Amino acid sequence: MGIEATQRTRGHVAGNAEDAMAALRARAMEWELAVSETAQGVILDLRGSRVVMRPIGPETETGTETGAGTGLGIEITAPDDRYLRAAQDSVTEALAECGLEIGWDDVAAGALAPGLSIGVAISCRQSAPGFLRLRVGLADASRFASTGLHFRLLIPPRDREPLWPRIGATARVDWPKGADALHRAVYTVADLGADWIDIDIFDHPGSPTCDWARGIVPGAPVGIMGPGGGWLPEGDPLLLFGDETALPAILRILRLSEAPAQAWVTASPGDLAALGADRRVTRIGDLLEALDAADPGPGGFVWFAARDEIAREARRRLTARGLPRERFLAVAYWR
Repeated sequence: MGIEATQRTRGHVAGNAEDAMAALRARAMEWELAVSETAQGVILDLRGSRVVMRPIGPETETGTETGAGTGLGIEITAPDDRYLRAAQDSVTEALAECGLEIGWDDVAAGALAPGLSIGVAISCRQSAPGFLRLRVGLADASRFASTGLHFRLLIPPRDREPLWPRIGATARVDWPKGADALHRAVYTVADLGADWIDIDIFDHPGSPTCDWARGIVPGAPVGIMGPGGGWLPEGDPLLLFGDETALPAILRILRLSEAPAQAWVTASPGDLAALGADRRVTRIGDLLEALDAADPGPGGFVWFAARDEIAREARRRLTARGLPRERFLAVAYWR
Protein backbone atom coordinates (compact mmCIF):
# COMPACT_ATOMS: atom_id res chain seq x y z
CA MET A 1 0.00 0.00 0.00
CA GLY A 2 1.33 3.43 -0.84
CA ILE A 3 1.14 5.86 2.08
CA GLU A 4 1.82 9.55 1.56
CA ALA A 5 3.79 10.01 4.76
CA THR A 6 3.04 13.61 5.64
CA GLN A 7 2.60 12.65 9.31
CA ARG A 8 4.99 10.51 11.35
CA THR A 9 5.56 9.39 14.92
CA ARG A 10 7.95 6.95 16.59
CA GLY A 11 7.81 4.88 19.74
CA HIS A 12 9.92 2.44 21.72
CA VAL A 13 8.92 -0.68 23.64
CA ALA A 14 11.48 -1.48 26.33
CA GLY A 15 12.36 -5.12 26.96
CA ASN A 16 12.13 -8.13 24.69
CA ALA A 17 11.43 -7.12 21.12
CA GLU A 18 10.14 -10.60 20.29
CA ASP A 19 7.28 -10.33 22.82
CA ALA A 20 6.18 -6.98 21.43
CA MET A 21 6.49 -8.19 17.86
CA ALA A 22 4.45 -11.31 18.65
CA ALA A 23 1.70 -9.20 20.25
CA LEU A 24 1.36 -7.01 17.18
CA ARG A 25 1.51 -9.99 14.81
CA ALA A 26 -1.33 -11.61 16.76
CA ARG A 27 -3.40 -8.45 16.54
CA ALA A 28 -2.71 -8.23 12.80
CA MET A 29 -4.19 -11.72 12.43
CA GLU A 30 -7.31 -10.62 14.33
CA TRP A 31 -7.61 -7.61 12.04
CA GLU A 32 -6.98 -9.83 8.98
CA LEU A 33 -3.99 -7.71 7.99
CA ALA A 34 -1.05 -8.93 5.96
CA VAL A 35 2.38 -8.82 7.61
CA SER A 36 5.41 -8.30 5.39
CA GLU A 37 9.13 -8.31 6.16
CA THR A 38 11.53 -6.02 4.30
CA ALA A 39 14.91 -4.41 4.87
CA GLN A 40 13.01 -1.66 6.71
CA GLY A 41 11.58 -4.11 9.23
CA VAL A 42 8.25 -5.85 9.78
CA ILE A 43 5.42 -3.88 8.17
CA LEU A 44 1.71 -3.75 9.00
CA ASP A 45 -0.50 -1.75 6.66
CA LEU A 46 -3.48 -0.48 8.61
CA ARG A 47 -6.33 1.47 7.06
CA GLY A 48 -4.72 4.72 5.98
CA SER A 49 -1.43 4.20 7.83
CA ARG A 50 1.69 2.08 7.92
CA VAL A 51 3.36 0.60 11.00
CA VAL A 52 7.01 -0.46 10.76
CA MET A 53 8.53 -2.51 13.61
CA ARG A 54 12.23 -3.14 14.09
CA PRO A 55 14.30 -4.49 17.03
CA ILE A 56 16.70 -1.90 18.41
CA GLY A 57 19.92 -2.29 20.36
CA PRO A 58 20.82 -0.95 23.82
CA GLU A 59 22.78 2.12 22.72
CA THR A 60 21.21 3.08 19.43
CA GLU A 61 17.92 3.81 17.74
CA THR A 62 18.98 1.97 14.58
CA GLY A 63 17.85 -1.54 13.85
CA THR A 64 19.80 -4.66 14.73
CA GLU A 65 20.17 -7.76 12.61
CA THR A 66 18.59 -10.06 15.17
CA GLY A 67 15.73 -9.96 17.66
CA ALA A 68 18.20 -9.86 20.57
CA GLY A 69 17.99 -6.10 21.09
CA THR A 70 16.68 -4.41 24.20
CA GLY A 71 13.41 -3.35 22.68
CA LEU A 72 11.27 -2.69 19.68
CA GLY A 73 11.22 0.50 17.67
CA ILE A 74 7.88 1.40 16.06
CA GLU A 75 7.30 4.03 13.40
CA ILE A 76 3.87 5.06 12.13
CA THR A 77 3.39 7.05 8.94
CA ALA A 78 0.08 8.39 7.67
CA PRO A 79 -1.34 11.01 5.29
CA ASP A 80 -3.05 12.98 8.06
CA ASP A 81 -3.25 13.30 11.82
CA ARG A 82 -6.53 11.39 12.07
CA TYR A 83 -5.08 8.20 10.61
CA LEU A 84 -1.86 8.65 12.57
CA ARG A 85 -3.57 8.97 15.95
CA ALA A 86 -5.98 6.12 15.19
CA ALA A 87 -3.04 3.80 14.44
CA GLN A 88 -1.21 5.04 17.53
CA ASP A 89 -4.25 4.19 19.67
CA SER A 90 -4.59 0.72 18.10
CA VAL A 91 -0.91 -0.18 18.55
CA THR A 92 -0.85 1.11 22.13
CA GLU A 93 -3.99 -0.85 23.01
CA ALA A 94 -2.71 -4.08 21.44
CA LEU A 95 0.51 -3.90 23.44
CA ALA A 96 -1.21 -2.87 26.68
CA GLU A 97 -3.41 -5.97 26.53
CA CYS A 98 -0.20 -8.00 26.69
CA GLY A 99 1.24 -5.97 29.57
CA LEU A 100 3.63 -4.00 27.35
CA GLU A 101 4.07 -0.23 27.37
CA ILE A 102 5.26 1.97 24.55
CA GLY A 103 6.86 5.36 24.91
CA TRP A 104 5.92 7.66 22.05
CA ASP A 105 7.89 10.65 20.81
CA ASP A 106 4.68 12.66 20.79
CA VAL A 107 1.12 12.17 22.06
CA ALA A 108 -1.80 14.50 21.28
CA ALA A 109 -3.02 14.26 24.88
CA GLY A 110 -6.36 16.00 25.44
CA ALA A 111 -7.35 16.14 21.76
CA LEU A 112 -10.66 14.66 20.63
CA ALA A 113 -10.51 10.99 19.67
CA PRO A 114 -9.24 10.41 16.11
CA GLY A 115 -11.98 10.94 13.55
CA LEU A 116 -14.38 12.57 16.03
CA SER A 117 -16.15 15.76 14.97
CA ILE A 118 -18.75 17.59 17.01
CA GLY A 119 -21.62 18.78 14.84
CA VAL A 120 -24.97 20.33 15.67
CA ALA A 121 -28.46 18.95 15.15
CA ILE A 122 -30.42 20.76 12.45
CA SER A 123 -33.60 18.71 12.15
CA CYS A 124 -35.15 15.27 12.59
CA ARG A 125 -38.21 14.13 10.65
CA GLN A 126 -40.08 10.96 9.68
CA SER A 127 -38.77 10.29 6.16
CA ALA A 128 -40.64 6.98 5.70
CA PRO A 129 -42.94 4.85 7.86
CA GLY A 130 -39.95 2.98 9.22
CA PHE A 131 -37.23 5.66 9.15
CA LEU A 132 -36.21 8.88 10.82
CA ARG A 133 -33.95 11.28 8.94
CA LEU A 134 -31.55 13.31 11.05
CA ARG A 135 -29.65 16.23 9.55
CA VAL A 136 -26.48 17.33 11.32
CA GLY A 137 -24.46 20.42 10.60
CA LEU A 138 -20.85 19.33 10.22
CA ALA A 139 -18.07 21.65 9.09
CA ASP A 140 -15.92 18.81 7.68
CA ALA A 141 -18.73 16.75 6.14
CA SER A 142 -16.79 16.43 2.87
CA ARG A 143 -14.48 13.81 4.36
CA PHE A 144 -17.42 11.37 4.31
CA ALA A 145 -17.81 11.67 0.55
CA SER A 146 -15.21 9.12 -0.52
CA THR A 147 -13.34 7.40 2.31
CA GLY A 148 -15.88 5.27 4.15
CA LEU A 149 -19.52 4.23 4.03
CA HIS A 150 -20.14 4.21 7.77
CA PHE A 151 -19.54 6.18 10.94
CA ARG A 152 -20.49 6.11 14.62
CA LEU A 153 -23.04 8.32 16.29
CA LEU A 154 -21.91 8.98 19.87
CA ILE A 155 -25.03 9.41 21.99
CA PRO A 156 -24.80 10.63 25.59
CA PRO A 157 -27.07 9.37 28.36
CA ARG A 158 -30.40 11.14 28.71
CA ASP A 159 -30.29 14.41 30.66
CA ARG A 160 -26.48 14.49 30.88
CA GLU A 161 -24.04 16.84 29.22
CA PRO A 162 -21.93 14.81 26.78
CA LEU A 163 -18.36 13.96 27.68
CA TRP A 164 -16.47 13.18 24.48
CA PRO A 165 -13.65 10.63 24.16
CA ARG A 166 -10.19 12.17 24.14
CA ILE A 167 -6.63 10.99 23.64
CA GLY A 168 -5.01 10.12 26.96
CA ALA A 169 -1.43 10.48 28.14
CA THR A 170 -0.41 7.06 26.77
CA ALA A 171 -1.93 7.73 23.29
CA ARG A 172 -4.90 5.48 24.01
CA VAL A 173 -8.36 6.99 23.69
CA ASP A 174 -10.09 7.52 27.04
CA TRP A 175 -13.80 6.82 26.67
CA PRO A 176 -16.36 8.14 29.19
CA LYS A 177 -17.47 5.43 31.59
CA GLY A 178 -20.20 4.74 34.09
CA ALA A 179 -23.04 7.27 34.07
CA ASP A 180 -21.35 9.18 31.23
CA ALA A 181 -20.80 6.18 28.93
CA LEU A 182 -21.80 6.88 25.34
CA HIS A 183 -24.03 4.72 23.15
CA ARG A 184 -21.98 4.09 19.98
CA ALA A 185 -24.29 3.28 17.08
CA VAL A 186 -23.04 2.62 13.54
CA TYR A 187 -24.86 4.29 10.64
CA THR A 188 -24.44 5.00 6.95
CA VAL A 189 -24.22 8.36 5.22
CA ALA A 190 -27.61 8.93 3.54
CA ASP A 191 -26.70 12.22 1.89
CA LEU A 192 -24.32 15.11 2.48
CA GLY A 193 -23.43 18.62 1.46
CA ALA A 194 -20.47 20.88 2.08
CA ASP A 195 -21.37 21.40 5.74
CA TRP A 196 -24.12 18.91 6.61
CA ILE A 197 -24.76 15.18 6.69
CA ASP A 198 -28.06 13.24 6.60
CA ILE A 199 -28.53 10.04 8.58
CA ASP A 200 -31.37 7.56 8.05
CA ILE A 201 -32.24 5.74 11.28
CA PHE A 202 -34.42 2.62 11.23
CA ASP A 203 -37.30 3.49 13.54
CA HIS A 204 -38.03 0.65 15.96
CA PRO A 205 -39.09 0.34 19.63
CA GLY A 206 -36.42 0.13 22.29
CA SER A 207 -33.76 1.86 20.22
CA PRO A 208 -31.65 4.33 22.23
CA THR A 209 -30.79 6.11 18.98
CA CYS A 210 -34.44 6.56 17.98
CA ASP A 211 -35.40 7.83 21.43
CA TRP A 212 -32.50 10.30 21.35
CA ALA A 213 -33.21 11.48 17.79
CA ARG A 214 -36.93 12.07 18.43
CA GLY A 215 -36.13 14.30 21.38
CA ILE A 216 -33.18 16.16 19.92
CA VAL A 217 -33.29 19.94 19.95
CA PRO A 218 -31.91 21.95 17.01
CA GLY A 219 -28.47 23.21 17.95
CA ALA A 220 -27.72 20.29 20.27
CA PRO A 221 -24.19 18.84 19.90
CA VAL A 222 -23.84 15.61 17.93
CA GLY A 223 -20.71 13.47 18.01
CA ILE A 224 -19.86 11.80 14.70
CA MET A 225 -16.82 9.52 14.49
CA GLY A 226 -15.45 8.19 11.23
CA PRO A 227 -15.64 7.47 8.43
CA GLY A 228 -15.02 3.75 8.67
CA GLY A 229 -16.25 0.38 7.57
CA GLY A 230 -14.50 0.39 4.22
CA TRP A 231 -15.49 1.91 0.93
CA LEU A 232 -17.49 0.52 -1.99
CA PRO A 233 -17.25 -3.24 -2.59
CA GLU A 234 -15.51 -4.16 -5.83
CA GLY A 235 -16.83 -6.82 -8.19
CA ASP A 236 -18.57 -7.39 -11.49
CA PRO A 237 -21.39 -7.78 -10.71
CA LEU A 238 -22.16 -6.55 -7.21
CA LEU A 239 -24.86 -8.65 -5.54
CA LEU A 240 -26.39 -6.87 -2.54
CA PHE A 241 -28.68 -8.42 0.08
CA GLY A 242 -30.17 -6.69 3.12
CA ASP A 243 -33.09 -6.14 5.44
CA GLU A 244 -34.56 -2.80 6.52
CA THR A 245 -31.49 -1.80 8.51
CA ALA A 246 -29.30 -2.20 5.42
CA LEU A 247 -31.42 -0.02 3.10
CA PRO A 248 -29.34 3.17 3.64
CA ALA A 249 -26.09 1.32 2.86
CA ILE A 250 -27.56 -0.37 -0.21
CA LEU A 251 -28.89 2.95 -1.48
CA ARG A 252 -25.48 4.59 -1.08
CA ILE A 253 -23.63 1.72 -2.76
CA LEU A 254 -26.01 1.75 -5.72
CA ARG A 255 -25.71 5.53 -6.06
CA LEU A 256 -21.91 5.58 -6.00
CA SER A 257 -20.76 2.34 -7.59
CA GLU A 258 -20.17 2.19 -11.32
CA ALA A 259 -20.18 -1.62 -11.40
CA PRO A 260 -23.20 -3.63 -12.61
CA ALA A 261 -25.29 -4.33 -9.53
CA GLN A 262 -28.42 -6.08 -8.33
CA ALA A 263 -30.04 -5.83 -4.89
CA TRP A 264 -32.52 -8.01 -3.00
CA VAL A 265 -34.17 -6.52 0.09
CA THR A 266 -36.71 -7.45 2.73
CA ALA A 267 -38.63 -4.28 3.56
CA SER A 268 -42.11 -2.81 3.31
CA PRO A 269 -42.81 -0.89 0.08
CA GLY A 270 -43.19 2.37 1.98
CA ASP A 271 -39.69 2.13 3.42
CA LEU A 272 -37.96 1.59 0.09
CA ALA A 273 -38.07 5.32 -0.75
CA ALA A 274 -35.69 5.94 -3.69
CA LEU A 275 -34.93 2.23 -3.94
CA GLY A 276 -38.53 1.56 -4.92
CA ALA A 277 -37.99 3.18 -8.32
CA ASP A 278 -34.65 1.46 -8.96
CA ARG A 279 -35.00 -1.45 -11.39
CA ARG A 280 -31.94 -3.08 -9.88
CA VAL A 281 -33.80 -3.64 -6.59
CA THR A 282 -36.10 -6.59 -5.92
CA ARG A 283 -38.23 -6.85 -2.80
CA ILE A 284 -38.32 -10.41 -1.45
CA GLY A 285 -39.45 -12.38 1.57
CA ASP A 286 -36.36 -14.44 2.39
CA LEU A 287 -32.80 -13.19 2.02
CA LEU A 288 -31.17 -16.59 2.37
CA GLU A 289 -33.33 -18.12 -0.38
CA ALA A 290 -32.39 -15.26 -2.68
CA LEU A 291 -28.73 -15.70 -1.75
CA ASP A 292 -28.83 -19.40 -2.62
CA ALA A 293 -30.32 -18.61 -6.04
CA ALA A 294 -27.84 -15.87 -6.90
CA ASP A 295 -24.72 -16.51 -8.96
CA PRO A 296 -21.83 -14.02 -8.62
CA GLY A 297 -19.97 -15.64 -11.50
CA PRO A 298 -16.17 -15.62 -11.72
CA GLY A 299 -15.70 -11.95 -10.80
CA GLY A 300 -18.69 -10.93 -8.71
CA PHE A 301 -18.84 -9.76 -5.10
CA VAL A 302 -21.58 -10.64 -2.59
CA TRP A 303 -22.49 -8.04 0.05
CA PHE A 304 -24.93 -9.20 2.75
CA ALA A 305 -26.20 -7.32 5.83
CA ALA A 306 -28.99 -8.34 8.21
CA ARG A 307 -29.68 -9.60 11.73
CA ASP A 308 -26.69 -11.36 13.31
CA GLU A 309 -27.90 -14.98 13.04
CA ILE A 310 -28.97 -14.49 9.43
CA ALA A 311 -25.63 -12.90 8.55
CA ARG A 312 -23.78 -15.80 10.18
CA GLU A 313 -25.81 -18.29 8.17
CA ALA A 314 -25.12 -16.33 4.97
CA ARG A 315 -21.40 -16.44 5.75
CA ARG A 316 -21.60 -20.20 6.31
CA ARG A 317 -23.46 -20.81 3.05
CA LEU A 318 -21.11 -18.67 0.98
CA THR A 319 -18.09 -20.42 2.46
CA ALA A 320 -19.67 -23.83 1.83
CA ARG A 321 -20.20 -22.86 -1.81
CA GLY A 322 -16.47 -22.22 -2.09
CA LEU A 323 -16.66 -18.47 -2.64
CA PRO A 324 -13.27 -17.03 -1.66
CA ARG A 325 -13.30 -14.89 1.47
CA GLU A 326 -12.13 -11.82 -0.45
CA ARG A 327 -15.22 -11.99 -2.67
CA PHE A 328 -17.94 -11.60 -0.06
CA LEU A 329 -18.89 -9.66 3.05
CA ALA A 330 -21.63 -10.86 5.39
CA VAL A 331 -22.12 -8.61 8.41
CA ALA A 332 -24.57 -8.24 11.28
CA TYR A 333 -26.33 -4.87 11.34
CA TRP A 334 -28.39 -5.69 14.45
CA ARG A 335 -29.10 -8.40 17.02
